[in-house]
Amino acid sequence: LESELIDLSPEDAAELLASTGQPESGLDQLARIGFDTLGLQTYLTAGPKESRAWTIGKGWKAPQAAGVIHTDFEKGFIKAEVISFSDLVECGSVAEARAKGKARMEGKDYVMSDGDVVEFRFNV
Repeated sequence: LESELIDLSPEDAAELLASTGQPESGLDQLARIGFDTLGLQTYLTAGPKESRAWTIGKGWKAPQAAGVIHTDFEKGFIKAEVISFSDLVECGSVAEARAKGKARMEGKDYVMSDGDVVEFRFNV
């Protein structure tokens, strides 16, 4: 089944999975369970030049997560602007999420959530 899914469009793959009663592909399931077992999660950064996913440990605070990008981000951490991934998808853009009040400022004690979309504020 997995080899068939690779060659299909996302829509056709979803239809094939539904017809077999599987909610997700084996590869997606392996990745999800692997992340859970290892205590990992992902946060995202989105800028004009690049959008990127970053892997961190569950329970990490915002300054630690910032340090994954660059140690200066952790050392000079001021705050983080956070939007949940589901809110970003619903709004369509970071600017629209801000306009709708979905963005929030978090401090040094904020525990990162899986799927957070973050812009770090720092001073070095």
